[in-house]
Amino acid sequence: QVQLVESGGGLAQPGESLSLSCAASGIIFGFYDTAWSRQAPGQQRELVARITRDGSPPTYADSVKGRFTISRDNAKNTVYLQMNTLKPEDTAVYYCNAERRGIVPVNYWGPGTQVTVSS
Repeated sequence: QVQLVESGGGLAQPGESLSLSCAASGIIFGFYDTAWSRQAPGQQRELVARITRDGSPPTYADSVKGRFTISRDNAKNTVYLQMNTLKPEDTAVYYCNAERRGIVPVNYWGPGTQVTVSS
């Protein structure tokens, strides 16, 4: 059974940092591209950062460039999101996903973790 579980969310003040982790089980992580997305109340889910399995440079949404960093450790089956200089507009539920393209594409999602940025 495949599981992705996010952790590290919580409450932060503007300007502070949070670090999210997403641990996967049941898959060989190195075969998958991974990403973080977020969804604020009443808004559509948006892609925040993506890192592929082949080591290409990560990509980021314009709203988080220079503040967020995505990384992964295939040996630990884990993808990370370091979030610095947080803003109130970063408040959302953050989700990780692992995607494998091919003849039978698959895309696994975690249940999400809440991040709230407020003074």
